[in-house]
Amino acid sequence: MIKADYLKPDGRRLTLYSSCEAIRVDGPIPSPGDAVHATPQLRWHPLRGEWVMYAAHRQGRPFLPPPGYNPLAPTTDPANPTELPPGAYDMAVFQNRFPSLSLDAPTPADVPGVPVKAGVGSCEVVVFTQDPGATLASLPAEQIRLLIDVWADRTSVLGADERIQYVLPFENRGVEVGVTLHHPHGQIYAYDHIPPVQERALVNMRRHLEATGRPWGQDFLAQERLAGLRLICERPHALSLVPPFARYTYETWVLPTRAVPFLSDLSGAERDDFAAVLHDALRRLDALFGVRMPYLMTVQQAPVDGHAYPEWPLRIELYPYLRAPGRMKYLAGTEQGAGEFANDALPEQKAAELREITLEQL
Repeated sequence: MIKADYLKPDGRRLTLYSSCEAIRVDGPIPSPGDAVHATPQLRWHPLRGEWVMYAAHRQGRPFLPPPGYNPLAPTTDPANPTELPPGAYDMAVFQNRFPSLSLDAPTPADVPGVPVKAGVGSCEVVVFTQDPGATLASLPAEQIRLLIDVWADRTSVLGADERIQYVLPFENRGVEVGVTLHHPHGQIYAYDHIPPVQERALVNMRRHLEATGRPWGQDFLAQERLAGLRLICERPHALSLVPPFARYTYETWVLPTRAVPFLSDLSGAERDDFAAVLHDALRRLDALFGVRMPYLMTVQQAPVDGHAYPEWPLRIELYPYLRAPGRMKYLAGTEQGAGEFANDALPEQKAAELREITLEQL
């Protein structure tokens, strides 16, 4: 992997990545507008025991721009600059112009009756390709492999700031999940605290480690490989499966066969297989109903607060939003009001459907 760092005219950072060729920029580094004064803040929810992000400046962010203007494509007309320069590179990462968190967030005014603090953190946009018509699933395998390296690199870069405790790469795909820019891209959020989902996971992982002397991920992988009922695809160093406790009908996890906490802990061969299995999982979801599956994808790594986390299993979690052809999975009362998910089908049945998709369909 080759990378090159640049500074945008409005002061934001841009990093270009290439898998094998030298990076070339054919023109000035662009920015689609003036610098945005970001004032994110966090307010404490006393009943849920978690922070809620507020970023009023995000009201002005791009929303389904006209077909003639793509802010994530390389600039072709200097009079209408986008976020990226023309040139030779495979992938780009830049600071979000409308961030929900900022390392420069100002101290907010007091709010009577509720703790409030600056929304300290970082938000980056990851542009997967220069091709606006592609999807992550349609990209060649080597581009997915590069993405694994980019996620690992950005986690290390962002985690090097002592204020950051957790880094979450993710992708939202499809207007069904609220995507407002169609160019294939994802995001990375870096938090100054461990988010509640990861905090709860750590509590349960530690309980398992204390009770058995083994990391939960190690036991989980052994159990799933022995059962074989929910496996979808397996290579020597990685596999995909529908977890036995799936909350979404076709929920898919991608895991390395060696339990590690970070992408950076994977060897080259392990990253190759991890990328290949992720690529397979994405293509199976698109082939399932013959449409582009809307989904949320999160990369679950350990906290970056400087502590060791032997109990944490690296994994990618895919939450597909179609539960049947043309039928969306909506969060209903029990899910939103009680936090208890209801699934219409058993994971074993849905794993079999994904497993039976042939190579010709991918």
